[in-house]
Amino acid sequence: MSAHSLRHTAGTLAIRAGSDLRQVQDLLGHADPRTTALYAHVADRWRNNPALRLGVKVPL
Repeated sequence: MSAHSLRHTAGTLAIRAGSDLRQVQDLLGHADPRTTALYAHVADRWRNNPALRLGVKVPL
């Protein structure tokens, strides 16, 4: 576990909880919104994870 992985988890969870990208950008201190946009793609992959339709528990 590293500080970077904790930051990444915080950003991903904030997106999943409904925060908008600007809020997450401020939270993580990103200067470029394109960096923060990567977290939205991670959240999209989570929502589209086929294991969720099978009832398989997938770790964060």
